[in-house]
Amino acid sequence: MRPPKLDLNLFVVFESIYEKRNLTRAAEALFITQPAVSNALARLRKTFGDALFVSTPSGMVPTPLTENIIGRVREALQLLEASATEGEVFEPARSERTFRLSMPDLTEAILLPALGEVLQQEAPGMNIECYFTPRSEVSAALATGKVDFAIDVPLLDDPQLRQTPLGSDRYACMLRHDHPFAGRTLSMRDYLALGHIQVSSRRQGSGFVDAELKKLGKERQIRMRVQHYLVAPLVALRTDLALTGPVQLLQRYDARVFDLPFKLPRLEWHLYWHRSSEQDQASRWLRGKVIDLLSDATPAAERPARKRRRTGHSVTGGVTARVTADFAADFPADFAAD
Repeated sequence: MRPPKLDLNLFVVFESIYEKRNLTRAAEALFITQPAVSNALARLRKTFGDALFVSTPSGMVPTPLTENIIGRVREALQLLEASATEGEVFEPARSERTFRLSMPDLTEAILLPALGEVLQQEAPGMNIECYFTPRSEVSAALATGKVDFAIDVPLLDDPQLRQTPLGSDRYACMLRHDHPFAGRTLSMRDYLALGHIQVSSRRQGSGFVDAELKKLGKERQIRMRVQHYLVAPLVALRTDLALTGPVQLLQRYDARVFDLPFKLPRLEWHLYWHRSSEQDQASRWLRGKVIDLLSDATPAAERPARKRRRTGHSVTGGVTARVTADFAADFPADFAAD
């Protein structure tokens, strides 16, 4: 039996309805009438034998079938678009694309000021929107186009995603300059005598710092729990509390930074994107800028090898293995709180 002949324009409408969750807004985005969108949806429903979208007070809700195929539909549309424009040269200065990035607040603070400067100079019409996406939703968000890139620790494992390492950082302990502790180094006894700030958006549960201390039979005194890394140093600067965090963050403040008296796995972050955008010229351009900017923010001795950065292959083995099972569940709390 030969498959039915389908009008590819129907899938353009399908994708627009999925994104807008509203027939009228989908029509406006496509510069067609609302009845034309309704007619296209009716034809698609007949072809698939499924409602595809269910009308509710909050909008057009996708059915399970729609959720299952939207990633492949978007990939196919993007491949067609890339094929049609393959001969064109991407000009950043003329681009009006909007890219959506998912990243934690710590990465926003490091990346966005530099990226904003680059875009102002090279691509003033390009727009950036940033969100935080829970790790469990990142793969789906990339597949459906809700986000174009995600920056996260190397814990995502999806064959549809491409990734490349961006850099790493070690952890240290921060105290305000006039803190009562006058020592030049921190012993384990000194560290445990301090009151500490814990960074986690979860309501309860210990972080990976505490998991590592527990392995040593030690426990620190948590005096304050905050949701975001950018708040924690402000607290440390005005109290006697200690903050354990990435060196790149701690060194931004006028404070004393000590090596830890115990070993912690390094913080590593990767850039993720869906394979469907692999050949998109605008996506490749922005991807290169993000890689370069975050690489520049990482000390030279701690950067991934350039050849490895550029390949965009899936990285497994040694990198992921450093994220041990004992603290993997809470690792986002110290990078970006899941």
